[in-house]
Amino acid sequence: MANPMVLPGNSSTREEQREQQRGSDFSELSRRITEAGLLRRRPLYYTVRFGVVTLALAGGIGAFLALGASWSQLVVAAFLAMIFGQLALAAHDLAHRQVFSRRRPSEAGGLLVADLLLGMSYGWWMNKHTRHHANPNHEGKDPDVSPDILVWSQRQARKAKGLPRFIGKHQAMLFFPLLTLEGLNLSFAGFKALGNASMKRPVLEGTLLVVHFVVYFGALFTVLSPAKALAFVAVHQGLFGICLGSVFAPNHKGMPMIEEGMQLDFLRRQVLTSRNVRGGVLIDVFMGGLNYQIEHHLFPSMPTPALGRAQVITERYCAELGIPYHQTGLLASHREALRHLRSVGEPLRDAGD
Repeated sequence: MANPMVLPGNSSTREEQREQQRGSDFSELSRRITEAGLLRRRPLYYTVRFGVVTLALAGGIGAFLALGASWSQLVVAAFLAMIFGQLALAAHDLAHRQVFSRRRPSEAGGLLVADLLLGMSYGWWMNKHTRHHANPNHEGKDPDVSPDILVWSQRQARKAKGLPRFIGKHQAMLFFPLLTLEGLNLSFAGFKALGNASMKRPVLEGTLLVVHFVVYFGALFTVLSPAKALAFVAVHQGLFGICLGSVFAPNHKGMPMIEEGMQLDFLRRQVLTSRNVRGGVLIDVFMGGLNYQIEHHLFPSMPTPALGRAQVITERYCAELGIPYHQTGLLASHREALRHLRSVGEPLRDAGD
């Protein structure tokens, strides 16, 4: 499963006959997970975790105000980029109701963290991420593998035109440089989505986003000279984008793609398209539990500290059923993702135009 591939786009009659039996496979795993108590809320864990991130954010803001017009602010920018990464993970957990079981507090927390603190639309991201979870790595259904600047399959590469066609030839080499723009890209996409009918609270979200950027740029250009302020933005937003990409890219990039017509039950669809990342406590903290991507996709509302135990149960269960279960180290996961990006760009390089 480490090699990038596209799952075939048809299913045999025998496969269709097995669907009813396969449907019970996830039910059995769910029973084992529930009996282990892994879906219980962990209020103490999230109180401590969010408290630490809040204190770190306050410390970064305090350092920014204390340093004044100094080039040392670039160190603060790098520090705040890491904190913004942790805030993004907090917004993610709130969106999946890992923190609160009820919708209202989850949504209120998500709006506060995503829109006000990060400058990213919670409603837009929630809609996009929900569709990703329903059909990971499915061409045409997963927005995370829709052809935009990058292409994710050779089928997409052959159809690419303009800038995606040019970038697609060298996208493996350009991937990390492009990630430096990801934070700003998410903010831009959120503003752009405010006019969509799918947005439930466009006025509220628009107000929160405007407040975020007025305070953000206002503080920078008040405390710093224009050159230092622009340098701060470049370091902060650039490292924030790389941080996001380093957390989310290893999860699915380079794993099998699903074509239209391929029949997979829920368990296999989630396991076959996801990759876990090993690495211990440091990776757990850096990736906020998303290194257990397989278990997160199977049980999206499972609190982060329960994912490690769920991983053991899930891997053993997949072994019982003969379902390939893929996990690797962080650097290896990036190598697999970059290898996939290079592979799918091959038709563009072969075309030579």
